[in-house]
Amino acid sequence: MSIAVSGPIVLVGAGNMGGAMLAGWLKSGVRGNDVLVIDPGPSPAMAKLMADSGVQHATSAPAGVKAGAIFLAVKPQVMETALPPLKGLVGSQTVVVSVAAGKTLGFIERHLGEAATVRAMPNTPAMIGRGVTGAFANARVSEAQRALVQDLLKVSGPVEWVRTEADIDAVTAVSGSGPAYVFYLVECMAEAGRKAGLEADLAMRLARETVAGAGELLHQSPDDAARLRQNVTSPGGTTAAALAVLMAADGMQPLFDRAIAAARKRAEELAGSV
Repeated sequence: MSIAVSGPIVLVGAGNMGGAMLAGWLKSGVRGNDVLVIDPGPSPAMAKLMADSGVQHATSAPAGVKAGAIFLAVKPQVMETALPPLKGLVGSQTVVVSVAAGKTLGFIERHLGEAATVRAMPNTPAMIGRGVTGAFANARVSEAQRALVQDLLKVSGPVEWVRTEADIDAVTAVSGSGPAYVFYLVECMAEAGRKAGLEADLAMRLARETVAGAGELLHQSPDDAARLRQNVTSPGGTTAAALAVLMAADGMQPLFDRAIAAARKRAEELAGSV
């Protein structure tokens, strides 16, 4: 990946999400010596990746460095203490990107100043390069900075830019938390299969592979989800019988409506508490 950035790409936190981003950057062609990782205790595997790739590592923010981009990949609960020491890294050309859930642009600006800032919400499949990220940029982000952030986020999967910061709460509810809903769907399918007479382990294997395979088909097919559903549903068949239950007035849609609304409300509460 060819990048045009005025200073190092600083990654704050090299845990699961930060480490996945770093690995994706390196795999996509970002030079190791263009990256500075700030993490007081990286895992042995991450320390080896950094050493092998020539990535710079520091346990705290170094003096005299102005970052081209700063990616905040620390847990939300430690942002309060993690941000103030980073203020010296922010220059006039720096873009700050936060992937910490529930931390608003206002919160970040209070600690780092009025910088060009992007609030992003990836999800856990980003760790295998199959995630999706929702992002919102404040008015200080230039087109060049936006393009840079796009390039650096898309190594984990598609990036969807939203119109308002409030939309990030809806993104959190749909895709940020969404993998857990899918995992629970597998649990429910497996339990229903057990109750239908299958051995529990077999029911789980069938449910797991069905959901994984259906997701891959959805990923590769040009058809939308509705068309794929219709393709597998024969009139009067077994799938149609099941869908008559799932698509009933009291079926999955109103249940998901309530679930997404609850997740969004909680995201708004968390954002409002900072």
